This record gives sequence, structure tokens and C-alpha cells, in this order.
Amino acid sequence: MGKILCATRGGEASYRTQDAVIALAQEQNDNIVFLYVVDTGFLGYTERAVRPDVVATEIENMGRFLLAMACERAEKQGVEAVSCIKRGKLTAALKETATEQGATLIALGRPSSDEASRFRLADLQSLTTEIAKETGIETRII
Repeated sequence: MGKILCATRGGEASYRTQDAVIALAQEQNDNIVFLYVVDTGFLGYTERAVRPDVVATEIENMGRFLLAMACERAEKQGVEAVSCIKRGKLTAALKETATEQGATLIALGRPSSDEASRFRLADLQSLTTEIAKETGIETRII
């Protein structure tokens, strides 16, 4: 039995990725670790007085809700799933969590051309290569 690490952030694109990961986990009899990364780096782009700790806590709370939904969806389909929240940058969090959790596969969602995405496909392919090389864990775009 393996363990699939899947970063998620909510929204339609994430639901498609979650569904694909859940189906793959069923097929391979694997468990899932859903990861939500709280990155407050965007706060550096404003001059408004904000408390990064408060913003991070609110984002983390939203992440807990999104992760609970993802785990519930997996469990309704007979797949064991747990959640994990990290603070920081996505790439570092993926590598760290994959190692900590003993992931056998890291699954990343395929960006769609008709939606706003954090990554272009070519950049995501480079990222998967980097993560696999550094962790020794298969990393796949699904």
C-alpha cells in the first residue's frame, strides 16, 4: 500500500485533481495525504497595515475546511485520507511533507488553458522533475 501526496487549494481545478487522485488511490489501494500550504508572501505587495499572523491564521482556518472536505470526499469513496497544513512556499512544503509522510507518489494537478493557474504546464513539468530528483519520489502531473 502506497501513499499519495496531493497539494490542494480549493476550487474547480482542485476538485478535478482530488477526483483523479482519489480514483488513482482506489486503483492502487493507496492512502492519500492532502496538503494545504499557507503562503502569506503576497502580503509584501501592499502598504496597508496588516498583521501577517492574523492573515495566516485565517488562511489556515480556510485550509482546514478545504482539507476536511477533500478527506470527506475520499472517505465517501472508500479511500483513507489525512490532511496536513504547512506554512511557507509550495515547493519546499511539498518536498518536506512528502519525506515526512513517506509518500510514494506526489500528484500535482494539470493546469487548464481556460482558467487562471499558478503554473504554466512547462513550469509544472520542470517542478515535477526537480521534486522527483531531490526527493527520489515519483512526481506526476494528473
